[in-house]
Amino acid sequence: MKNIKILIADDDETLCYLLKEELVHEGYTVDIVYDGKDAIENIKKQPYDIVLLDLEMREVHGEKVLDYVKENHSTIQVIVLTAKSDIRTAIECIRRGAYDFITKPYEFGQLCVIIERAVEHKNLILTNKILSSKLDQNIPNTIIGESESIKEVIRLSERAAKSDSNILLEGETGTGKELFAEFIHKNSERADKPFVAINCASLPDQLIESELFGYEKGAFTDAKNSKQGLVEIANGGTLFLDEIGELSLSLQPKLLRFLENGEFRRIGGITNLSSNVRVIGATNKNLMEEAEKKNFRRDLLFRLNVITLTIPPLRERQSDVLLLSNYFLQKKSPVRLIKKLSEEAKQSLMRYNFPGNVRELEHIIERAIIFSEGDLIHKRDLNIPKDDFDFTNFVLEDGTFLTLEDIEKVHIKKALDHNSWNRENTARSLGISQKTLYSKIIKYKLK
Repeated sequence: MKNIKILIADDDETLCYLLKEELVHEGYTVDIVYDGKDAIENIKKQPYDIVLLDLEMREVHGEKVLDYVKENHSTIQVIVLTAKSDIRTAIECIRRGAYDFITKPYEFGQLCVIIERAVEHKNLILTNKILSSKLDQNIPNTIIGESESIKEVIRLSERAAKSDSNILLEGETGTGKELFAEFIHKNSERADKPFVAINCASLPDQLIESELFGYEKGAFTDAKNSKQGLVEIANGGTLFLDEIGELSLSLQPKLLRFLENGEFRRIGGITNLSSNVRVIGATNKNLMEEAEKKNFRRDLLFRLNVITLTIPPLRERQSDVLLLSNYFLQKKSPVRLIKKLSEEAKQSLMRYNFPGNVRELEHIIERAIIFSEGDLIHKRDLNIPKDDFDFTNFVLEDGTFLTLEDIEKVHIKKALDHNSWNRENTARSLGISQKTLYSKIIKYKLK
């Protein structure tokens, strides 16, 4: 099945009926309206890919329908159906945003070709929007690891991908939660549809809401035109909400409503819209504890964690450290000079605890490639904190270990001091957002 939804807007009932029969036979999903007013109402409520639009209709002219679509649903492709005498008008419609036009009577095969091209054009627009919405472009396109812990998560992810349930990915910062979200998407039945990601910790509340749900023209001072939200762009695909534990209590009910019935409203809108997406959330927090503290809605948590996967930290997959290091060396080194690690550098990496996980390892390797001389990377080039960060020295005199929070506090303090308390540089070196870094500074009362 093509899984493409088409709206026919034409006051010729016989033509609409015959055209729908032919399009349904080709595998399309088709709705029919006989007036421009009804066309606009349907478009408000349903996500269409294509609109086959007659210009001469009773109450509302086809040109007004076109203007509404281009202003409010820019990814919908409009194909104008017109009589030969209206070709000038049809050409004007293309100037105003219609994808193409076809004159009546037309060959059905020719119309199918135009529809297929319009779908391809829409997919290009979506791809551009998705790439523009990416907040982190430094994510490897495959999962690297041979340790038993990571292979078990991969196996569970493959099984989870076959379902259509919402998924919650738990794990420390830098463990590769977005990578697993993409892996699940690519192994699901939604693989040919968009994968859209947003980091809930990197944007203020109002901006997150407008990014997620879009807004209507005039909803606020700078809203010169209507804008589709990511839930619309991701229709049919997967929406990845990174650091969902940072989502404010004011936004959580709106997300909960969307998860319950797939309906939402744009900011400033009065009409309910719908979108069919699978939501994958990710967090480095214990959301059950956050729910107990009233920082996260319990009903939202239960909607999200139908399937919960825990990504292991790098210190629990020590056998993958050198494998990942070699991957980053291949990825980051100049094409003509792939650098290698000395034996001393390898041993230093194997001893390190990696509080920043895989992302920290990637940054260490990238920095070493830049500052090392020749084709061999030595221990000094890695710039790993000295032996006081060797995890074997985190054992107290009574034989107990420091807590992970204690280790994190020490590591963040060292990173801040190393970067002269420049928060932007520190956050980048730790592989976390500035908002997360600031919350850690407050939490641990660092000075």
